[in-house]
Amino acid sequence: MTMSHSIEIQHLSVGYDEGRFKALLDISLTVPDGTACAVIGPSGCGKSTLLRVIAGLQKPTKGTVLIGGERVNPKKQKIGFVPQNYGLLPWRTVEENILLGCRIRREVEEDTMERMQLMMGQLGIRGLGDRYPKELSGGQQQRVSLARSFLLRTDVLLMDEPFSALDAITREDMQEVFLELWQKHAVTTMLVTHYVEEALYLGQKIVLMSSYPGRIYKILDNPLFGSSEKRRQPEFFAMGQTIRDLIKEMGKSA
Repeated sequence: MTMSHSIEIQHLSVGYDEGRFKALLDISLTVPDGTACAVIGPSGCGKSTLLRVIAGLQKPTKGTVLIGGERVNPKKQKIGFVPQNYGLLPWRTVEENILLGCRIRREVEEDTMERMQLMMGQLGIRGLGDRYPKELSGGQQQRVSLARSFLLRTDVLLMDEPFSALDAITREDMQEVFLELWQKHAVTTMLVTHYVEEALYLGQKIVLMSSYPGRIYKILDNPLFGSSEKRRQPEFFAMGQTIRDLIKEMGKSA
């Protein structure tokens, strides 16, 4: 029987300062196994906090998060987390950074090195194994971070505005790279972004969050996911405008 790696969030709230400041309020969301979900909303709406709770890095004030029907436990579940700064260790080489997750979990197997070289080839970084992060461009660092998560064969993948620090052309290239990897591995993914077009391209589900405190305003099913052809078609721009209108609408209702 194939194990499910769905993400289920049930009435999740997160507060700070002994509960006087609420970052998230009553969040409920299901991301089915093998689904890519994009989360978009204004700065300060708790998108990053939501990912940290799912990753098991922060405890909620109320509510629960389940992965595959079980409470989040990073010791049991393989949770890939790609932060905005890529999360690479500056004193380790590219290969050492890619292998880090597998070594921490003691999952370096007979085929791990072969799989790593294959993945590095797919990502265009095969000749960079002995370099250090400071010797790489932003796009190359992002590829290393992706290689580390996919090499580990994570149960779920959490990405916090992973392409925001890149220039527009590199960002589009990295979106293509991510999508190609995702289509091969179909890992359950939650990706936080503040780019409407990125959410449209990379999210089968799109979650719009409002702020103060962070709540789910609307969840959209996205028929334009992953289509490079439709990306330049009128329907793509039309749905983008719909999302922008919804963002303006929830700003007025806040």
